[in-house]
Amino acid sequence: MNRRDLIVGTSGIALLSGAQAIDLGGMLGAAKDAMQAATLTDDQVRSYASQMAKHMDAENRVAPAGNKYATRLAALTAAAKEDNGLRLNYKVYMTSEVNAFAMADGTIRFYSGLMDMMTDDEIRYVIGHEIGHVHAGHTRKRMQTALSTSALQKGVASSGTKAAALADSQLGDLVAQVIRAQHSQGNEREADDYALQFMSRRKYDRKAAVTALEKLDKLSGGSSNANWLSTHPSPRERAERLRTQIV
Repeated sequence: MNRRDLIVGTSGIALLSGAQAIDLGGMLGAAKDAMQAATLTDDQVRSYASQMAKHMDAENRVAPAGNKYATRLAALTAAAKEDNGLRLNYKVYMTSEVNAFAMADGTIRFYSGLMDMMTDDEIRYVIGHEIGHVHAGHTRKRMQTALSTSALQKGVASSGTKAAALADSQLGDLVAQVIRAQHSQGNEREADDYALQFMSRRKYDRKAAVTALEKLDKLSGGSSNANWLSTHPSPRERAERLRTQIV
């Protein structure tokens, strides 16, 4: 055996030659980068969320002031500009898709397709549900996981205590992993429970949570516009669960 092929030192670590050599420094560096990306501060998480919101707003047609959707949402949210320390900002995307999302910086976006099919209190349920995902840490965890991927972790780690400025392509990847990925059933239950609390505090009709989910369940027959169903599973089961909690 060639001495260069295997040399065992006192530490017991084998050093391989040629193409078999392991870049331990690179591995440790990548692990460090991933760890830094996975331990983001609250300020960093909010900053990345704000970058994503600006990216999404630029990619979609936003209902302007005076538009019937913007006017309706402004009226519905006049008493919900803040929730348990989270300052909220709302916009409507003009699209027939049925969807909505919230992010860690208080961004809440509705799609006009969803507003078309829901009553005012049903929309308020959706607001509470999306805020619930933020308060429960679901959005933060997704952000940490997404920013720990090899494509993003180096830029995040090198930015230190500040949030790195991400390119449009990177923000697009984040949107796919943070907003468009499906929630677990456990996450959905947590967000639904928060929505009921949200509605109770503001004296909204909590039965609207059930009717909203029943409407979404009817879309499960294959509507291409029901993007909510790809990210928020099993509305029928959730409706039945909430029904038992409402007296």
